[in-house]
Amino acid sequence: MTLLPLPAFDDNYIWMLHDGREAVVVDPGDEGPVLAALQAHGLTLVGILVTHHHADHVGGVDALRPHLKGPVWAPAGERTPEPHVPLADGDTLEVLGRTFEVIEVPGHTAGHIAYAERGATQAPLLFCGDTLFSAGCGRMFEGTPAQFHHSLQRLAALPGDTRVCCTHEYTLSNLRFAAAVEPGNAARQTHQAWCEAERAAGRPTLPSQLSTERAINPFLRCAEPGVIAAARAHGAVDDSGPAVFGALRRWKDGFR
Repeated sequence: MTLLPLPAFDDNYIWMLHDGREAVVVDPGDEGPVLAALQAHGLTLVGILVTHHHADHVGGVDALRPHLKGPVWAPAGERTPEPHVPLADGDTLEVLGRTFEVIEVPGHTAGHIAYAERGATQAPLLFCGDTLFSAGCGRMFEGTPAQFHHSLQRLAALPGDTRVCCTHEYTLSNLRFAAAVEPGNAARQTHQAWCEAERAAGRPTLPSQLSTERAINPFLRCAEPGVIAAARAHGAVDDSGPAVFGALRRWKDGFR
């Protein structure tokens, strides 16, 4: 099985999973990169997975339908291009012989879902849209700090070798913020050096690994004393996870 990040727009990735014959794609905001990859590899598109309703994630869905030999799966709680198979928390689906469980992760949008692979012997996949980024998370457009914090805690509880397939190349920017939150975090320093080398070579920093994110991502580290202290210095009203997360998210929104 091959996993490909297809670059789109300025910094998006459309994820493609294929077995040499058939392919599925995740969050195709633009049909062009998908059609080019299908042709280049001689693949048949048999499914589309959607995590949330934003245009840079669904804009290419309708243009891909003439080439699609299977369903579009999308969150039940959001308006996305019809027709699609609506999915809610705990639902499962089979994709190219792999089983994925739907996890509702509100925060970035109200009905955002993630797809977590189940039953893999090693390195399961997580397609998390704009909820979890490497060293960061999405902006809180439609949810509350409590919702978003809970969503991230659910993702953080997945196996440590999970491959985190998020949909934007924001890693270096996020790492700069993570350095402001935890300047002495050695794991972050090591990972930042690796990411800088990857980007300098024109390679993506993704997928990340969940164990790495637990060590470097301040939004997954809201119970760490250093992160709590930094959040309190930026307006957190108490040491609770939602309060710390909310302060971090507001700080990040204005961080330059």
